[in-house]
Amino acid sequence: MPRDPDPPPAKRFKPGSPFFRLDKKKPGMLLPRAGHAAVGVDTQRKQLPIYQSRTQLINQIRQLHNAVFIGETGSGKTTQIPQYLYEAGIGRQGIIGITQPRRVAAISLAARVAEEKKVQLGKLVGYTVRFEDVTSSETKLKFMTDGMLLREAIGDPLLLRYTVVILDEAHERTVHTDVLFGVVKAAQRKRTEQNKIPLKVVVMSATMDVDLFSQYFNKSPVLYLEGRQHPIQIYYTKQSQSDYLQAALVSIFQIHQEAPASHDILVFMTGQEEIEALARTCRDISKHLPESCGPMTVVPLYASLPPAQQLRVFQPAPKGSRKVVLSTNIAETSITISGIKYVIDTGMVKAKRYNPGSGLEVLAVQRVSKAQAWQRSGRAGREDAGSCYRLYTEEEFDNLANMTVPEIQRYGPHTVCRVCSSASAQTLLISPEFSCAEEVLTIISLLSVDSVLYNPPARRDDVLAVRKKFISSEGDHMTLLNIYRAFKKVSGNKMNMKLESSLSDLTNVRRCLAHGLFMNAAELQPDGSYVALDTHQHVAIHPSSVLFQAKPACVLFSELLHTSRCYMRDLCLVDADWLQEAAPEYFRRKLRATKS
Repeated sequence: MPRDPDPPPAKRFKPGSPFFRLDKKKPGMLLPRAGHAAVGVDTQRKQLPIYQSRTQLINQIRQLHNAVFIGETGSGKTTQIPQYLYEAGIGRQGIIGITQPRRVAAISLAARVAEEKKVQLGKLVGYTVRFEDVTSSETKLKFMTDGMLLREAIGDPLLLRYTVVILDEAHERTVHTDVLFGVVKAAQRKRTEQNKIPLKVVVMSATMDVDLFSQYFNKSPVLYLEGRQHPIQIYYTKQSQSDYLQAALVSIFQIHQEAPASHDILVFMTGQEEIEALARTCRDISKHLPESCGPMTVVPLYASLPPAQQLRVFQPAPKGSRKVVLSTNIAETSITISGIKYVIDTGMVKAKRYNPGSGLEVLAVQRVSKAQAWQRSGRAGREDAGSCYRLYTEEEFDNLANMTVPEIQRYGPHTVCRVCSSASAQTLLISPEFSCAEEVLTIISLLSVDSVLYNPPARRDDVLAVRKKFISSEGDHMTLLNIYRAFKKVSGNKMNMKLESSLSDLTNVRRCLAHGLFMNAAELQPDGSYVALDTHQHVAIHPSSVLFQAKPACVLFSELLHTSRCYMRDLCLVDADWLQEAAPEYFRRKLRATKS
């Protein structure tokens, strides 16, 4: 991002200037509530809006099998309802499970509730996320990602360990949450039919559009909680902003020069590259500001950050320094970042859409919905009165879609069970024929999760130097295999398959991948571009691939991703003859179609 130090960006626009205008017309935004002071945990719990409705809420939930609960951001619903149920003896026969869309939310919420209950994390209160289980036989309040509960349901469809399941942040409509609706509804019905301990389901949302949730769970009652803990002022821009990144930069330093250092800032961006670029620019500009402005601690937050790096956002900035958190929509819900007084909302989000015709997942920047905008503004009022600067006009806000399109309508069918795509399963099943089941199982396992590679921009050269030790000229799949072999030898088995290894000869591994993934092949064209053989789509090698600088004649890819171009990701060098060998009739049909 270009610097603009002359004049300092912060001096361009002020809240009282034509750049921002305070909105006083929107209902429900300025809610009277006492300011936050340094008080104990017990006192804080009693100050939450939900506390006044505690008795009534418990009595209602006790009588219901299903309930849909609506409470504004900051009302206390996520941390308090599980505790209220446990304290009232509801669901004590088993575990009260609380699902979250994101791991950082599950971890931070469990830590907060353990603090409020004055217990060691992992005892009464625990959490389970991928690769980390902080629970014990004593755990009764269990926070987890929705994907982890789905995984448990594979082995225990009735979810017999649980007496209450709380599906939190249901308005986000993630694929996993939507699938869980069906899982818990089926478990609830079957447990009743089999005279087992009933399962109580509580759906929690921060938005008012919950009729679908109520209808799906047998027209269950909707419980409303009015009030937010602290007031929030909303500012809009006077004119539409052509460059929301520049507007965000200006807003950050405008606040930094005028507000007390203890007032932290949360900025909503769209992705890792944007965040890291803005972080570098902020750090650079802050070094050249007058001493009166004070130092600035810039902390990024996005999904591909390692867990330990994500948790840095909860650490206070050094004394006298302002914390500026640059985040994707990962910070929209559930998590409370202490000290946040200002929210800067760019109004943009990066989202995937799946095209079933082409098989492409398109990742594009788009406008947020109104529901997302309100969620973002709510981050400013978690601990005290706050302000939200929306980098778009009020008219632009009015034209936003009311709700975000659910992920299940935007994502590919492989999203929930990525290992079980037709292509991956076929590759795995035929791998014994090529004496490389061990390698193929490893590769498919590595591809079934988010990228195992972390690329901190500040250490780019170090990362590349280390990665060179594992790079294979035969592609990304072989590179992943090298990395895993260096980390740990494969152990265990699947489907009683004979795990025979090809050892150092990886030709059979690539031939096996060709037989399983032949529909994901692309061929080099005379002009240097690539065309996918199945769809005839023009594609390119993703810059992150180890084959990016090469021009192999024929490659396989694990997925297509459309951003500025249609990119192939996770590539493998193959021989065109192997593809013909794998599916001769398929390629004959393709050849006939091309000629006709």
